[in-house]
Amino acid sequence: MSYDPKRFYELWGEVFDLLTTEEMLRWDQETMMPTAGHDRRGPVLSTLAGLRHRLLTAPELCAEVAAGLERADGLDREQFVVANREIDRATCIPERLVQELAAAASIGVQSWQRARRDKNFALFAPALERIVELRREEAMIRAVGDHPYDGLLDEYEPGLRTARLTELFDRLAVDLAAMVKAAADSGVDVDESAASGSFPCEVQRAFGMWAAERIGFDFDRGRLDLSAHPFCTGLDPGDVRLTWRCNPSDFRPGLFGILHEAGHGLYEQGLPVEWRRQPLGLVRSTSVHESQSRLWENQVGRHRGFWSFIAPRFREHFPAAAKTGEEELWRAVNRVAPGPIRVDADEVTYIPHILVRFRLEVALIGGELAVADLPAAWNEGYRTLLGIDPRDDAEGVLQDIHWSTGLFGYFPTYALGSLASAQLFAAAQRQLGDLGRRFSAGELDGLLRWMRENVHRHGCRYTADALLERATGSPLSPEPFLEYARAKVDALYGVTP
Repeated sequence: MSYDPKRFYELWGEVFDLLTTEEMLRWDQETMMPTAGHDRRGPVLSTLAGLRHRLLTAPELCAEVAAGLERADGLDREQFVVANREIDRATCIPERLVQELAAAASIGVQSWQRARRDKNFALFAPALERIVELRREEAMIRAVGDHPYDGLLDEYEPGLRTARLTELFDRLAVDLAAMVKAAADSGVDVDESAASGSFPCEVQRAFGMWAAERIGFDFDRGRLDLSAHPFCTGLDPGDVRLTWRCNPSDFRPGLFGILHEAGHGLYEQGLPVEWRRQPLGLVRSTSVHESQSRLWENQVGRHRGFWSFIAPRFREHFPAAAKTGEEELWRAVNRVAPGPIRVDADEVTYIPHILVRFRLEVALIGGELAVADLPAAWNEGYRTLLGIDPRDDAEGVLQDIHWSTGLFGYFPTYALGSLASAQLFAAAQRQLGDLGRRFSAGELDGLLRWMRENVHRHGCRYTADALLERATGSPLSPEPFLEYARAKVDALYGVTP
């Protein structure tokens, strides 16, 4: 069997280049593309997805990987192991299904945007039914666990299974519900008025970019644009695209959306450039990616020390807030109370938002829930877990873009990322000392260097548990997050659930 590592990396680079092109076109579809271009974008994405699938499953690449697994050692062997996983996942799926999924996702985004604008789920339902049908077919083909959903979950979290998630989420739901009740019963009313007022979008954008730069995001290697739903697209460590959305009467969604996506962007900008266009140069675990966005959004962005540093600049950008103190601002961005929108949720109530989606996804892929019944099931889930009745479909079942692009199995990684972010932050603080004091002085580069060393530079060399164990001394655990959340409730409400 021939063994030519140089040829392997050439072939893999072509696969990667097609993936990058697809991601660029998806970014364009959600930011810059004229409305009339939607009908044509689907076929283009379908063609590219088919070509990438063909290259990934081509006999020459498969033979090079097989030879590499047999003869390579060290880092080269690790490259072949990662490549082999991707080839195995691709070869079990027919090219026809790959192309149909790409086309369905393009139509899904367009339908979702229209339905969300009109607050009418019925406009999105036909496109979603097709996406669910195709993803269910893919899940049944993969069949990697005891539940069809396992096949989709495995794409984002290799080795993770529905049963383990169900047990973990059910436990978190109980603990977090106790914290929310303790805060509500405390009699303390945290004043949010500092977050309400007139915050022009162009000024929010300038302040958000300043904050993103302070945490380390390099706008010479990135950009920020408006979209219906915030996201980050990493095309290369030198080309990372962030998006955001604006609420002109409340600065929090815009600022924390930018910090969240900048956290993703810091990870993308920190990936090892020596592994460009190579298997190890990507991120294996989505929860690790989410740990970075959640950490910079929450552990940093809502930290008292961080607000001590940024409050003066905030008042410069928004003169109407000239008399607003940093304590008022800190409390306003940390209030614990259930709300209808996931991306606006505080850290304590955020995971129940994910649990609603997780249960619905499992039921949809398992065939126990019809797409037509999704809005009612969504509203019931929110009543049960958060005590909330969404006002309309836009505030409810249409609030996220993920299902329109076929991202079933992705939502749980947000919750896992929240757990990992607390675990990483606690480990960094043990090693670096009082991070709050550093933040107050505007010293954020030390934490970024720690993340670069312990997370970013490894690409997808390690599984999530292995990476966390190397960085923190233990695999993923809910305890650091629960400890962090209890401390937050105690600081705001004077109660320790």
